[in-house]
Amino acid sequence: MPRLGHRRPCRRKVRSKMKRRRPPLLIAIASLSLLLAACHPGKSDSGANGQIKSSPQSEITIGVGQTGNAISTLDPSQWGAQILIDQGTVMEGLYGYGTDGKLVPKIATHYKTSKDGRVWTFYLRKDAKWSNGKPVTANDFYYSWMRTASPKNANDALWASVMTYVNNAWTYHAGGVGEKEVGVKVVNDYEIRLTLTSPHNILGAMAISGSMPLYGPSVDASPDKWFMPENFVGNGPYVVKSFVPNGKITLEKNLKYVGAPGQTNVGNIKTINVIPTPNVPVPDFLAKKLSAAVIQQPADYKYVMTHPDLKALLHSQADNIVTYLEWDKSVEASPLDDIKVRQAVGMAINRKPIVENVLNGLGGVTSTFGFPGWPTNDMQHPLPEDLNKAKSLLAEAGYPGGKGIPTLYLYCRTAADDPTGIPVAEAIQQELKEGLGIQTKIVPQPSTIYGNITWGGINPDVHPGYVIGGGTPNWNDFTSLPIQANQQILFHGTQGTIEYRKHAANYYLPKYDPNDVAQLGNPDDKKAGTTQADWDRLDKAAKGYIAYLDEWTKQQPEDYQKVLVIPGAATNADQWDNYTKAWKDAKKPADKHDAWVAAWKFVGNWSAGNGGANVGLSGQAWDNKHMSQDWHDAVMWNAELNAAIDQNKANELTANIDNYVLNNGYGVPLYYAKTFYLSQPGLTGIQANPWSWGGLFQLQYATWK
Repeated sequence: MPRLGHRRPCRRKVRSKMKRRRPPLLIAIASLSLLLAACHPGKSDSGANGQIKSSPQSEITIGVGQTGNAISTLDPSQWGAQILIDQGTVMEGLYGYGTDGKLVPKIATHYKTSKDGRVWTFYLRKDAKWSNGKPVTANDFYYSWMRTASPKNANDALWASVMTYVNNAWTYHAGGVGEKEVGVKVVNDYEIRLTLTSPHNILGAMAISGSMPLYGPSVDASPDKWFMPENFVGNGPYVVKSFVPNGKITLEKNLKYVGAPGQTNVGNIKTINVIPTPNVPVPDFLAKKLSAAVIQQPADYKYVMTHPDLKALLHSQADNIVTYLEWDKSVEASPLDDIKVRQAVGMAINRKPIVENVLNGLGGVTSTFGFPGWPTNDMQHPLPEDLNKAKSLLAEAGYPGGKGIPTLYLYCRTAADDPTGIPVAEAIQQELKEGLGIQTKIVPQPSTIYGNITWGGINPDVHPGYVIGGGTPNWNDFTSLPIQANQQILFHGTQGTIEYRKHAANYYLPKYDPNDVAQLGNPDDKKAGTTQADWDRLDKAAKGYIAYLDEWTKQQPEDYQKVLVIPGAATNADQWDNYTKAWKDAKKPADKHDAWVAAWKFVGNWSAGNGGANVGLSGQAWDNKHMSQDWHDAVMWNAELNAAIDQNKANELTANIDNYVLNNGYGVPLYYAKTFYLSQPGLTGIQANPWSWGGLFQLQYATWK
């Protein structure tokens, strides 16, 4: 079974669509009213019907992302707001987003994959140019990718580039192997080959900023300032004309740019000004300080909806985020251990009042992990909204009218982190009390603890209940298709019987699993592992677990075996041989202890903290013996999804995962987020970013008509 409990820190950036403090409603409305009047002084700005007229321009001004976001660097190896202009506007990758938001080839002409999906070869077109006229070649991609992976750049966001999937990239990043051992090879100037750690569809990763090429001579000449106008060399439709870190950035058309044939690559705007998103985007839009403005506050949305001339300029787009009621993975026994109780809760939720009254319309109702147009939306079979059925299920479980159910907990973000979190929890609280007689306690949590509960495994002091969960996938990837429904199955022991969950809690909560300490020895004991007897004890356990896991793997379905056994990858037995050699080669007692601890951590289970666990051979074997068949299947589907190459297969696996979570009541979708934005009359091609960091992106397509 794959090691599900471990997670890399800071892997997910999460955004709330309305998380910033809003100005007082009366001040906002007063300011808007004055500006609305000021912006319509005469016929030059208004048509015969009082509508704002189109005035074609060659220059636009756009706010970056959410309120408060600013750009301090254009380095694509960092995960920040700069990705909104790096990926596609000033830099262009092998693949990118087209005018319809779908993936299209940019610098690549085509690609080929090996039969097992591990080797990807990309072919580049020969007419692409840098802004200095030099050709864009495979060497430019190699330079950029290896720069991100380099151990000299330990703080680079390797996880946010295609290199996260490349064989030995992480080991190289940690200094464990040399550059030549990394699975990237330049075949020739217009052909580059990637060998992955395991099968994965990497086309979506090719569109993110961390996978953009860089012009090496410019970066090497000015390592810290290569993105400043005097040094910048780009291959995108626009180049940097001026740049004030954390302030205004001005982009102008790249006169050397050659776009991909057969598609729209750039609009007719000559100059794009990018500024930090202001606190009052609607007044700034009315004052024409902004060419397009994202609506984040309910007060702004209400104002726009009540003014027809503004409403006519309002656009909306579904974001790839669903907020849902998520089982909180508590290891305390409770009525929620009964599927009928969880299903009753799911059926009792009335979503429409939440969207209309709490979100003020800034969202859409959904009972699936999706929304209209999402690839798997119609393949899901959610629990119906049926209060009578919910009451019946509760009575069948032995809790008529909610009697006998102790107070459940509702975890959410604090008001400072998300102004909608507590109000949504209050709406759920009221519906469960009035509909089912279930009492709840709302517990706002700071962002770190909230994140551990929502996106982690088992946490201490979490009482039975739910968390108001949700999050945005970072980029277009098959593993994003469940829209985080698979958070429920990523971590060992977070579902199943209370006895099973309590056993698995030993992976997460103590420093070391006490069961493994009793069997294998205590890593904190400095004398442990220094004798042959200590090693023999560990060696016997390891070989027993490896033999069991090898036999278990042979019994799995063929598609699952392909995920579990990667050709050319080190097997458990191979890795154990390396640990054995390291222990035997150690001469001093202290060195033998250290080698023994490293081997112990391969066999035993130990806490990663913050809701994470490092699950060793013992935990994998125990889980395989005790997990329920339906959860085994869900884990298998998720592993196969990660290795899927074909879209239809990915959709099928995703629907299986979603339906497992929905039907078992582990996740109850509430609503999906939308980005609402205003654009000046005649301005087209504006795209809302449905991935991490929100806001507007793909500015190269902006066009005045």
